[in-house]
Amino acid sequence: MRALFIGGTGTISAAIVRRLANEMNWEVWLINRGNRPEAVPAGVKTLVCDIDDEARVLELLGDTTFDCVCEFIGFKMEQVERDWRLFRGRTRQYIYISSASAYNKPAASYVITEGTALANPYWQYSRDKIACEAFLMAKYREEGFPVTIVRPSHTYDERSVPLGVHGKMGSWQVVKRMMEGRPVIIHGDGTSLWALTFNRDFAVGFTGLMGNRHAIGEAFQITGDETLTWNQIYATIADALGVKLNARHVSSEFLAAVGDPMGYDFTGSLIGDKAESVVFDNRKLRRLVPDMRTTVPFHQGARIALENILAHPELQRPDPEFDAWCDKVIAAVDGAKF
Repeated sequence: MRALFIGGTGTISAAIVRRLANEMNWEVWLINRGNRPEAVPAGVKTLVCDIDDEARVLELLGDTTFDCVCEFIGFKMEQVERDWRLFRGRTRQYIYISSASAYNKPAASYVITEGTALANPYWQYSRDKIACEAFLMAKYREEGFPVTIVRPSHTYDERSVPLGVHGKMGSWQVVKRMMEGRPVIIHGDGTSLWALTFNRDFAVGFTGLMGNRHAIGEAFQITGDETLTWNQIYATIADALGVKLNARHVSSEFLAAVGDPMGYDFTGSLIGDKAESVVFDNRKLRRLVPDMRTTVPFHQGARIALENILAHPELQRPDPEFDAWCDKVIAAVDGAKF
């Protein structure tokens, strides 16, 4: 079977490509800008081009057809409209990566299913994903365009650790603060529930949907089995580092008020997502992919990621602006105590 990935070297997609190429004997093609060639397994064909250059894409593809086209970097309506033009009539399935942040939060029930309402007044990113889903499902209903929607929640890999509050350069600055014994910010009181999924586990769920005719016209959330509080997540990272966690709890509303003007968009990422408790009911996925389960629990995944980060200086990206912002926020919170 033949699959085409738009992207294919990111946190989620790289694990899927590796699984298909190394374990499942798929013929795998990628379309991307060629920025991470080291992430591409042997035997995978990469078309280095701008996906928005539709004429060039069609020239490179020729008359090739696919069993599955997977879109990992489609964030705006015009991008999925482009994909519809490019791939209608030349793929048996088109899988669109949406986001679990598209679910309305707080939901009527903290247990999230694929039937939970889609709405997010706090985050444009999520509203754009909802609009992309609506366009694709309309094309399925109107003309049979073979779409499958996938909604990941917080998926991570060996290059970073998942955090609620971090800067533009990723997780390293928070890890560094932990290692130095300095205080780190946890949003709210740290007791809201969150789901974390290692990318290798996610790949099992995703590949089980590929080529599966029962997935056409349907939406699926893919997460692991493990649900943790944010206090537990940060404590697990500190344990893996062998340090004592020095936590400062700061309300999400305050973080949004002082972080958004600095370009951190905590209104979207916290109030519209991570500040709310979520537990995912994945029975719909498991009916199609019974092998989907957590094989890398977070206490293992955190160690895998941290060992890799500490062994690769290029992953240790300093963020002095965020570091100074943390100190300022913590000083303000500590100064408010009486």
